[in-house]
Amino acid sequence: MTGTSRAEREEGARPDVGSDPLSRGRDPASWLIRGREVPLDAPVVMGIVNLTPDSFSDGGRLCDVEKALDHARGMIEAGARLIDVGGESTRPGARNVPEPDEIERVVPFLRRAAGELGVPLSVDTRKAGVARAALDAGAAVVNDVSGLGHDPGMAGVVAESGAGVVLMHMRGDPETMVSLASYRDVRVEVAAKLALAVARARAAGVSDRAIVVDPGIGFAKTAEQSLELLSDLGPLCALGFPILVGPSRKSFLGAVLGVPPQERAAGTAAACVVAYLGGARIFRVHDVEPVAQALAVAHALRRAGPQGEVSMR
Repeated sequence: MTGTSRAEREEGARPDVGSDPLSRGRDPASWLIRGREVPLDAPVVMGIVNLTPDSFSDGGRLCDVEKALDHARGMIEAGARLIDVGGESTRPGARNVPEPDEIERVVPFLRRAAGELGVPLSVDTRKAGVARAALDAGAAVVNDVSGLGHDPGMAGVVAESGAGVVLMHMRGDPETMVSLASYRDVRVEVAAKLALAVARARAAGVSDRAIVVDPGIGFAKTAEQSLELLSDLGPLCALGFPILVGPSRKSFLGAVLGVPPQERAAGTAAACVVAYLGGARIFRVHDVEPVAQALAVAHALRRAGPQGEVSMR
């Protein structure tokens, strides 16, 4: 893990990614990924395929390629427009997976999926070597939970490939992040650190149009902080990049509902709707059908309202 910079340690730092139009709170119309653009004029659901034995809610269930492909097909039929594939659990307390093991988990699926599924594929990894292998196998997006902070080679891999990239906020790593959930203003500080991740991407030559930001719900965040972030995405919107949120089955929903991960689909859908009305456009979830339906209704209501807005009063 790379060291934390002075700028990242400054409490209350304001988000700032420069003076160009992208940093003035625009609502991007599309996301440029490898080989195509993803329109963002309506909510985009990204389905999760965990090829890991130890993910927090579905570990071990999809380690067989055929089962994983069938699951992905079901999510696409239910409304997923992208599939995100991961070979390393990033749940709190999870240990690092060696790079060769992670590659062995994700590449066979990606090779098959690239030829059979018909939707863009994303690889959820912190490692440049895994990202490179996944892109060679057909992935079009790199979803990096460390915001390009874990592996110094990752930004270059993304830039050279022309892939889309998701820059997520996290402090520490999965083994240490629970102890680092201390903020003066979680919304402002998350946006400030994501601005630094954007700067890393830009310095490596990643196109602004390829960048998506993610507040990292549950990653070095308490339940209360996750709720606060989702309820007010204003500081992230001010960065000017599309926002992805991943509230799916997370522990903050368990704190509110008192139910286990597999029973949090309705709570996930509610969180996604609020985030959509607050400016998020991409939603990474396990339970695609209820989320896609809830977002379709929210989108229709938003379009029907005056100036395309829904009154929350």
